[in-house]
Amino acid sequence: MEKKQAKERIEELRKQTQYYANKYYDEDKPEISDFEYDMLMVELRNLEKQFPEFKSKESLTQKVGGHVKEGFQKVTHEVPLQSLQDVFSIEEVEEFDTRMKQKAKENKIEKVTYVVETKIDGLSAALEYKNGKFVRGATRGNGLVGEDITENLKTIKTIPMELKDKIDITVRGEVFIGKKDFEKMNQEREENEEELFANARNAAAGSLRQLDSSITASRPLDIYIFNVQKIEGKEFNSHFEELEYLDKLGFHVNPVRIPCHNMQEVEKAIEKIGEDRENLTFGIDGAVVKIDNLKFREILGTTAKTPRWAVAYKYPPEKKETILKDIICQVGRTGVITPMAVLEPVKVAGSTISKTTLHNEDFIKEKDLKIGDTVVIQKAGDVIPEIVEVKKEKRTGNEKEFEMPKQCPVCGAKTVREEGEAAIRCTGIECPAKLFRNLVHFVSREAMNIDGLGENIIQQLLDKKLIENIADIYTLTFEEIASLKKNGKKFAQNLIDSINKSKENDLYHLLTALGIRHVGVKASKLLAKKYKTMDNLMQASLEELSEIKDIGEIMATSIQEFFRQEQTQDLIQKLKDAGVNMNYLEEAGEDNRFEGKTFVLTGSLEKYTRGEASNIIEKLGGKTSGTVSKKTDYVLAGEDAGSKLTKAQNLGVTIISETEFEEMIK
Repeated sequence: MEKKQAKERIEELRKQTQYYANKYYDEDKPEISDFEYDMLMVELRNLEKQFPEFKSKESLTQKVGGHVKEGFQKVTHEVPLQSLQDVFSIEEVEEFDTRMKQKAKENKIEKVTYVVETKIDGLSAALEYKNGKFVRGATRGNGLVGEDITENLKTIKTIPMELKDKIDITVRGEVFIGKKDFEKMNQEREENEEELFANARNAAAGSLRQLDSSITASRPLDIYIFNVQKIEGKEFNSHFEELEYLDKLGFHVNPVRIPCHNMQEVEKAIEKIGEDRENLTFGIDGAVVKIDNLKFREILGTTAKTPRWAVAYKYPPEKKETILKDIICQVGRTGVITPMAVLEPVKVAGSTISKTTLHNEDFIKEKDLKIGDTVVIQKAGDVIPEIVEVKKEKRTGNEKEFEMPKQCPVCGAKTVREEGEAAIRCTGIECPAKLFRNLVHFVSREAMNIDGLGENIIQQLLDKKLIENIADIYTLTFEEIASLKKNGKKFAQNLIDSINKSKENDLYHLLTALGIRHVGVKASKLLAKKYKTMDNLMQASLEELSEIKDIGEIMATSIQEFFRQEQTQDLIQKLKDAGVNMNYLEEAGEDNRFEGKTFVLTGSLEKYTRGEASNIIEKLGGKTSGTVSKKTDYVLAGEDAGSKLTKAQNLGVTIISETEFEEMIK
């Protein structure tokens, strides 16, 4: 390659790697796989080596990729949190061993020994202890300066707040989310129609770098400690000895740490980790080979970015070819229809794959997938199987095009794909696939507010086939409910009372409960007040609905299409027959004391959920917002209030406590 071409390619690679690093480290939204990123870095490193005149301190080959996120205090690391030199073959590991033996000979070190550990796929953090007590924690950041995330780290149960020795120590660990917890998180996010996490590493990083520590606390974070950064009053000869001591102190130490006396043992350890990685409860992205002798480490030293005494071996992603036998569609609890690939069973990374998600219609079109195709399967992050390629050259002409269904495969209702969305969803309110989620929403506080009918009870009612649609709630008998619990008579009576009470709710509660797409509590109140009865609303024209302030064309279309559905009309009739109120209840002398006032809620309130507090504010004529600005009139701050409280203080917005709020609503 000529110098001019090399310079252009180096500059292009620097821009690319910086962009992808920002997506990965700072935004926790990776756009390419780890392997693809690693290959770009290898190319950049090789070109810089071949053309040293184009080297730059700004290149990611010379520095760590992360930045300090705005909103966190900066922490300067006493001992830098460096990254590792990646290698991609056993030959490169052997070259590392040769260098280590040469350096040992030069410095009269008798023997070179190693420790091989799993390279955990998470977010690096430093934990600082004074006199045995946890005082501060920080992210790696750019290696020299990180983010103070002490409060977030305190929510991780496996981080000891006090050690078994009263010692001053700083350790380094990897915060991660286990494989099963990650799958469960994504399943819940899918059910709640939230964006899925790309992988466990980014889920962990995004969770740990939340400005609101209550969000971090709700995530299943764990940590493994793998290094002593600094220690007072104790000395160790070996890294393995350090790890054993950390175990005794009460730390959750990396469980895979294999002492090796020579390169043959190192290679066996790498091979064993590769074979076992499928059975590990946490994700890894390689195996780390470290010099065990700590004095030898000091002699070897570090570069600006990496220690000279360690390398990270990256396992190549295993890919296998198989046949796409069929594409079937599954309907999720929220009605989203997901295409699934039925595959000729194939073993990839230790497990047999016979089915995998195709995500959505766009994914199928982008890959140009056809039933009967030969496809390449890979495990993303060693956890989730995915189709990465279609072998179009192997097509015979017998392959079949696939189209997403126009009717729900479960209930036959119309399916829709709204503008700006990738998902196609079922619109039927009585769809069995959606029934659990629809019931949970129907009985919730902001909807029909049926106290006692929680998710566990709903699931039992469904399992015992005591309810098969929403209206069946109102036909439940005392005996049926009592059978759900041991000595359940009192529970049954309370639930029957709550169900009967819900029949008297205002029309807007019922409209909210029906879960019409795009229609929340505010819109339900508007519609109830405007049309007075359910029948009037069901007969409203699209033009008329569109003209209502704060409704608009998209919501109006959604409302009209919902009430045109045969399933909707069937449910409304059943609810009428059960005695559920279908009318707007006029409020005598409406109180608009908060008219023109905007509230922002932050933190945890003792007596109200945020939804309940918002309802009170809106009932009194006020508005609620999710962001603080100069136009905000009041910030209602509960316990553990986060960045919104800080912003309100900076802007001079009036901050009120829960007690003051109660005085205002008396």
